[in-house]
Amino acid sequence: MSETRATAPYDALLVCSFGGPNRTPDVLPFLKNVTDGKGIPDERLVEVGEHYYHFGGKSPINVQNLALIDALTAELRARGENLPVLWGNRNWHPFTVDTLRDAAAFGTRRVLAIVTSAYASYSGSRQYREHLAAAVAELGDAAPEIDIVRPFFNDPGF
Repeated sequence: MSETRATAPYDALLVCSFGGPNRTPDVLPFLKNVTDGKGIPDERLVEVGEHYYHFGGKSPINVQNLALIDALTAELRARGENLPVLWGNRNWHPFTVDTLRDAAAFGTRRVLAIVTSAYASYSGSRQYREHLAAAVAELGDAAPEIDIVRPFFNDPGF
């Protein structure tokens, strides 16, 4: 008897985040990814980039995501689960589609995704669902199935 989608075990946990630059040369390309198709002039991106330059061109979100991944990995192992915790971003490296492509190449077929934005809104949840759907569409038949944890802004534990 084969397992149904709802009962098949997950092969990986994906932390899906916004992404951010890691160094000064990343800032403008990152901002161009964020604003792609929105008609924002480069002069404005340069102004916004100044905020990142105050921190050496590095967004704190990346360090926070790595700490979250470490904490999730430790918690899963403490519970006897050896589930790999992956990281993919909408706007900067590691890009979600690349992470999912690599995971699929190593046999991942079912993924549980946690979006780091806790709130139910277009940019806080729906845009991530669209982003994950686009990654799956890009990968086609090779794409793993993805379930997404609901927005958790009103969870008592949050």
